[in-house]
Amino acid sequence: MSMAYLAQPEQQQKLEWLDGGVFSVLLDSAATDGQLTVGRFNVSKGEAPPYHVHTREDEVFMLIKGTALVWSDDQEMELSEGGIVYLPKNVPHGYRITSDTADLLMIATPGGIEGMFRHAGRDLDSPRPEGFRISPESLAEAADAYGQIVVGPPR
Repeated sequence: MSMAYLAQPEQQQKLEWLDGGVFSVLLDSAATDGQLTVGRFNVSKGEAPPYHVHTREDEVFMLIKGTALVWSDDQEMELSEGGIVYLPKNVPHGYRITSDTADLLMIATPGGIEGMFRHAGRDLDSPRPEGFRISPESLAEAADAYGQIVVGPPR
């Protein structure tokens, strides 16, 4: 049964993600009865996930701060500060941050994609292992476990 859930900043899990960026789990599928995941990326210029497909969820990105290029299938789009993009499941997509830093809000429905970030990322509340990085192999393993298909390198 769904019920209201409030997550203050100190309750939100922060994960080290690609290229040293941070992904914050604002609301996960446990908090939303599986309905959605809400996360926030704080990343630097050049951050780009592999070109990929979601088989389980639709995704929305809102660029709170910064600029980015977004690819969806064969379409390239510029996303400016305050812009929002809808990325439906089963359509390949990716993005690349073009500003010095960026702050992106991500909403995915249904929930569950946060498991991929937890699987490959590192909880910032734990000590950082020497030489930690998200390897292409660990990212591919996490993606596969959570219904993502890597279809190519970052763009």
